[in-house]
Amino acid sequence: MNNIALKELLYKIADDQLILGHRNSEWTGMGPLLEEDIAFSSMAQDKVGQSLAMYTLLHSLGEGDPDTVAFTRRGNQFHNCVLVELPNGEYDFSLVRHFLFDTAEAIRFELLSTSSYEPLAQLAKKIRGELRYHTLHANTWIRQLGSSTEESIARIQASLNFSLPFAMGIFEASPHENELIESGVFAGEKELKQRWLAKVEEIIHQTDLHLPDLNTVEPVLGGRVGKHSEHLQPLLDEMSEVFRIDPTAEW
Repeated sequence: MNNIALKELLYKIADDQLILGHRNSEWTGMGPLLEEDIAFSSMAQDKVGQSLAMYTLLHSLGEGDPDTVAFTRRGNQFHNCVLVELPNGEYDFSLVRHFLFDTAEAIRFELLSTSSYEPLAQLAKKIRGELRYHTLHANTWIRQLGSSTEESIARIQASLNFSLPFAMGIFEASPHENELIESGVFAGEKELKQRWLAKVEEIIHQTDLHLPDLNTVEPVLGGRVGKHSEHLQPLLDEMSEVFRIDPTAEW
């Protein structure tokens, strides 16, 4: 197996988790309900922990130590999709992003649990368990708010319409896609997208929402190759502020 292909896969997963974990943490003390404040804080902690596990795996493949990799790279060195770096906005957007991303993430780790790269397969099995809570939380609220008042349905629908082009960027194919598939490391972004769409449609059909025709949605791509929005670098600067005070400190 080509280590370059494997590292690219691990980096995009880890960077997604780190960035969305940080965004979710911004709901701490700001949630619309105390339970949601706690829920987003808990999910943020899970995602940062999952990113650490992925960066540790990368370190075993010759990359820098997790703190250095997480806190010293510039925006154009990150492989996360653009969806996860967008500001939280109102709760409806954060909830829809949570639903779209974590549905994909749960399926990704389901696929990775049978990876031919055994360390990744073992880690994926552990993370799958943690993600069950995330998807249960997202699905519950999408069903509830997507079938409630006229206002809640309209707000969730508007956020769904806005988020879908960015969600398509989750599945931006790796330049090493065929190699990953042929070696059995990962089933590929196309397979992931098909399973994701089926699950998203299943949940949406249980509400008064509708899924826009994806044939008319223009995907927002580029994040996987370091082309990001103006929102990522300020987020990284804030995220790494303490680390940069003394990178050699032990906490």
